[in-house]
Amino acid sequence: MSILALINLRPDAKWKWVGNDYADIEWLDEVQTKPTFEEYTAEVARLQEKTVADTLAAEAAKQAAQAKLAKLGLTPDDLKALLG
Repeated sequence: MSILALINLRPDAKWKWVGNDYADIEWLDEVQTKPTFEEYTAEVARLQEKTVADTLAAEAAKQAAQAKLAKLGLTPDDLKALLG
């Protein structure tokens, strides 16, 4: 998440990470400024929330599909066998 947060905040910026914390980011870019700690933590939180939301949406879609199959009297294995 943390690397993706930096990429989202400053696309194509030059930097390297020499540890695990925000303080360990060595900013090399001369055009773009290093994101503030607040910007960085907000983007990490946004990405984490998006991951949770995406996971919940995928699970809901899976359950909906299984419910539709059940109404037809089929299981996921039945569908796999039919589609071969």
